[in-house]
Amino acid sequence: MGNMTSSGKLILVTGANGFIATHIVQSLLQSGYRVRGAVRSQTSADATLKTFPESSQSLSVVIVPDMTVPGAFDEAVKGVDAVLHTASPFKLDVKDNETELLVPAIKGTEVLLGSVAAHGAAVKRVVITSSFAAMVNLTKGLWPGHTYNESDWNEVTYEYAKTTDAGTAYVASKALAEKAAWDFVRERKPQFDLTVLCPPMVFGPAVHSVSFSAMNIAAWDINRFFSGELEDVPDTGYWGFVDVRDLAKAHVRALEVPEAGNERFFIVGGRYSYQQTADVLRASPRIPEVLKKNIPLGKPGHNYPGPNIYDVNNSKSIRILGVEYRSFEESIVDSAVKMIELRKEASV
Repeated sequence: MGNMTSSGKLILVTGANGFIATHIVQSLLQSGYRVRGAVRSQTSADATLKTFPESSQSLSVVIVPDMTVPGAFDEAVKGVDAVLHTASPFKLDVKDNETELLVPAIKGTEVLLGSVAAHGAAVKRVVITSSFAAMVNLTKGLWPGHTYNESDWNEVTYEYAKTTDAGTAYVASKALAEKAAWDFVRERKPQFDLTVLCPPMVFGPAVHSVSFSAMNIAAWDINRFFSGELEDVPDTGYWGFVDVRDLAKAHVRALEVPEAGNERFFIVGGRYSYQQTADVLRASPRIPEVLKKNIPLGKPGHNYPGPNIYDVNNSKSIRILGVEYRSFEESIVDSAVKMIELRKEASV
């Protein structure tokens, strides 16, 4: 797509009110892009605009109530120079995997790409936020000796995902949606190329003036350590993390770097564990002592990721996108400090 400079180029960001997307919108606005955010409701639209009051000239919002309706993004893509697709269903109280997770994720991606192919004449690149969930092999567990990289795929089939547990169906939905995107580009040969980013657990401070009750999953994950609800340090489910600010920067780079076209990137800062989380928060001078009392002790210094846990390789994202990664300590403490501010505001 040539070297894209921002100079007023218009970027469509789907799911614009999400935790990650809000950081992406902020990065784009700071870099001189204009942003059109797509959200599901008027409430989300208002919240998005309220988050960036100083950007009323460069930020607009469109409402797409149902992403799975063919043509849903036809109007939204008109006149845009590139698309960042971050919207994806995330729910844990799932009654039916197929209708609530699989269809929305896969269909939402196909519908968006269909709209871009038909009505987004100026779009040269679409960047999709996939997930480590699309890479992880759940049958291998901790998989000592393996290093995850871009060639890894979660191979759960649609048929299996329909009836399995919601957690497995969610990770399958990410993999199947990403596969659908690559299939679309290969079969339809549209006017745009595709770049896919796969982050694991995303930590970091929320940008937006969200209400405490609407915090994202990762923020709740950290909140548990202060709330007193944890008797003990929980088992770590996924051992990779990335800071949301680094992930947002990776999205902007993915738009701008010509070589990123038709590439998949594992956007990961490194490994972590919940014991490490507890230890780092307890050691930080930035966390109030009164809250440290609630942090479960566990076994300080133990259960860190080592040779007994799969490793992660982020060298491709560093080499091609030039991503610089924050340390786990910086990411987790910044998250916690922001979270504590939000708790204070909520209790006022």
